[in-house]
Amino acid sequence: MTRLDFSRALVFAAALSAGAVHAQEKPTQEKPGPTSVASAQDIGAQVKAMFSAMTPGQSFMWQPVLKDGSRIAALEIWKAPGRPAIHVAEAEYFTVVQGSGTLVSGGKMVNARLVRPGFVDGDAIDGGTTRTLHAGDTVLIPAGTPHWFGIPNEPLVLLGIKIPSPQESPPESQPENKPAQ
Repeated sequence: MTRLDFSRALVFAAALSAGAVHAQEKPTQEKPGPTSVASAQDIGAQVKAMFSAMTPGQSFMWQPVLKDGSRIAALEIWKAPGRPAIHVAEAEYFTVVQGSGTLVSGGKMVNARLVRPGFVDGDAIDGGTTRTLHAGDTVLIPAGTPHWFGIPNEPLVLLGIKIPSPQESPPESQPENKPAQ
């Protein structure tokens, strides 16, 4: 399966599951089961608690919402831009919960360096595509894609998950994204 096919399948599955959630008015199972659910109220309360817990000058916070083994759906709060990043073997799928910002993705990572296995950061992105993000927007960043969030005026709150993705060749082996030695 190519990265494009994987991305299309993921978007299709997300659309189907979103439709299934809207189509089902009442839960069919009264006892707790294997499916984890975080209500809109749960998410709102967690976002509020996260903002309260952030210290002055703290620009980023990450906190899990739901877990299934190593798979985690998490909230991210961005109050200021971070460094451009590449998740080497994971696609990043998220929805903007509140706020707005800018996403730059694609292009070439400038001064890429391996921070830890599977995670590369750098100084900038050269030639990426810039998009404005608003509450309700949903984004899929393919594995190995340089990306960066700009935070112009208000904090950006994301709810997302990293999705393992097969790669034909890891991005760090590609000359334009090779970390400095």
